[in-house]
Amino acid sequence: MFDPFYPFDCLATQIVTKILGLSLESHLGSSLHFFLYDVPKVLTLLIVISFFVGIIQTFLEPEKIRKILGGKRTIFGNILAAFIGIVTPFCSCSAVPLFIGFLEAGVPLGVTFSYLISAPMVNEVAIILLWGLFGLKVTIFYISFGVILAIIAGYIIGLLKLEKFVESFVWDLQKSFQSEQNTNDNLTDSNLTWSDRIKQGKYQSREIFQSVWLYVILGIGIGAIIHGYVPADLIVRWAGPNNPVAVPLATLIGVPLYANIAGVLPITEALVNKGMPLGTVLSFTMAVTALSLPEMIILRKVLKPCLLIIFISLVTFGIISIGYLFNWLL
Repeated sequence: MFDPFYPFDCLATQIVTKILGLSLESHLGSSLHFFLYDVPKVLTLLIVISFFVGIIQTFLEPEKIRKILGGKRTIFGNILAAFIGIVTPFCSCSAVPLFIGFLEAGVPLGVTFSYLISAPMVNEVAIILLWGLFGLKVTIFYISFGVILAIIAGYIIGLLKLEKFVESFVWDLQKSFQSEQNTNDNLTDSNLTWSDRIKQGKYQSREIFQSVWLYVILGIGIGAIIHGYVPADLIVRWAGPNNPVAVPLATLIGVPLYANIAGVLPITEALVNKGMPLGTVLSFTMAVTALSLPEMIILRKVLKPCLLIIFISLVTFGIISIGYLFNWLL
């Protein structure tokens, strides 16, 4: 089977064995090979695929998204919002301002939550890294279950009619926004040429690279240490298939942490290589990206405690369920 990253593997092997004179079986040699192979592979994927996604995003400007989602109060709106989240490369904290903007623009609360869950957890950066680290099958499973979680959680919040638990200043901003929109309804957006879209793709690729390259290197560095030095039996004993509470434990550990998907996935790769079940590891990944503590602090300024607790509970339950399902299927 053709492996487009085989040259990276050969180069990493040559550097470790020929230049540094280390064995790939040694702790240091194994760690360095992991690091030298993964860094160029992941960064190449980020640059190339982010370019194409940047072009796609020129068709999904925020104002257009708001107009599309504004009148969608059925589950179709949740589905659409979850899929839009895939092509918007935001970490959890970056997605919150757009979440507020959607509410201001009149997008239904449940639909907005579907976007908020999907954007940091199943965006194109996640697809790029998952595909490169775990292959197409795992990527499809992760994205599918992540989108389903975003749709169901958002739909339930919409059914519960929890708008009263949104801070009142948001609704005041909504009235101002809608008044401004009525004034500017006669304005039309200029059409972008393909040259403009390609420029946007280059810009998007550069911006994503500049914003996540350090997280990628740090994450791969931590993953390399785990890969080379952490005993496999320790990982399996703590969170192996024989521990029935490994999935909720990994999820709860991930909730207070904060890292974007680019920083956490190389760590998950090392944990999987050490024998931790994939579902347990991906539950941890989902919790870190979708329920980070900084995100909850920001959301508290917008949501009253009751709604925030409901949101956290729904997503946590969904992530744990997905983790068990992953372990059963994979």
